[in-house]
Amino acid sequence: MKFQLKLVASAVLLASAGGSMAQDLVVKIGHVGPTSGQIAHLGKDNELGARYAIDELNAKGVMIGGKKAKFELVAEDDAGDPKQGTAAATKLADAKVNGVIGHLNSGTSIPASKVYSDAGIPQISPSATNPKFTRNGYKTTFRVVADDVHLGGTLGKYAVTQLHGKSIAVIDDRTAYGQGVADEFEKGVKAAGGKVVGREFTNDKATDFNAILTAVKAKKPDVVFFGGMDAVAGPMLRQMKQLGIDAKFMGGDGICSGELPKLSAGTMGDGQVVCAEAGGIDGEFKGGMETFKTKFKEKYKLEVQIYAPYVYDAVNVMVAAMVKAGSAEPAKYLPVLAKTEAYKGVTGVISFDGKGDIKNGALTLYTYKGGAREQIAVVR
Repeated sequence: MKFQLKLVASAVLLASAGGSMAQDLVVKIGHVGPTSGQIAHLGKDNELGARYAIDELNAKGVMIGGKKAKFELVAEDDAGDPKQGTAAATKLADAKVNGVIGHLNSGTSIPASKVYSDAGIPQISPSATNPKFTRNGYKTTFRVVADDVHLGGTLGKYAVTQLHGKSIAVIDDRTAYGQGVADEFEKGVKAAGGKVVGREFTNDKATDFNAILTAVKAKKPDVVFFGGMDAVAGPMLRQMKQLGIDAKFMGGDGICSGELPKLSAGTMGDGQVVCAEAGGIDGEFKGGMETFKTKFKEKYKLEVQIYAPYVYDAVNVMVAAMVKAGSAEPAKYLPVLAKTEAYKGVTGVISFDGKGDIKNGALTLYTYKGGAREQIAVVR
């Protein structure tokens, strides 16, 4: 009798263990961003947005295909370098992750997209804005922000029609993002009837801009546009002040961070800087974004820089497709992801077009007053 009871007990334990194992589905979500280097503050912001989403999903007990999913974040650092970005992408492909959120920069996202396409792994960038990112015909490539055609063009028009720029100088850092957004800005200026009086370039590691700013000063611009990131824009603003260049300073989402006042050492005046974020919240979504930022600060004791909410939405959009497809296998949920329609995220409604671009992407225009970012308008 005792022997029989032991057999029954063993059978129950085995069944219980087997049931538990059957319910566990490990889903690996890759994330890549520059968590080292000049813009590490932006890369870490992105990674925390992904961790926030993963923690929340695990707490909810999400079911995929009848199994309880356990989400794991596989984070890689690309330092904003295209070669390191491709190496990170290869590493994630070899690890057979179920999907990738990233990269932050267009210059790393574009070459990495081929690696993910070859491996059949869906990739959603929360911040790569260069149009080429979604123009290579890869079925695995998506983004949740508007591209530079919209962003740069809108800023170019704004410089002429709202800032009344009559002589506009353009500088870029020669990266895929910086040069791309500067090109679109220049087109926007010309389309609005404005005049570009000079075009200069630097690089994304530069700290001394004396030569190019001296050339810019000679053109007497009333607006200076910089295509690049905040780590370069901050010192550039300081040196503009030192050289006595009294002009409005404009840039895309790369400079539009909470760190810019600190990086410029407090030298920028109220309303001097105008930038745009490749996303935008209005109406019913404004409260959701504000709630996210509050909870993010409570969780990490840090302010959101720029893209963390877009990373958060990208993770959730990807997982929603897995749930709907009943599978975390890339080949099975990819077609569902591509047909994402009217997903309500904290950053707004997300739908993808045939290229993987977000439909009706918004832009938010900002300035800075008292060392803090202040919204001007949401433009679609």
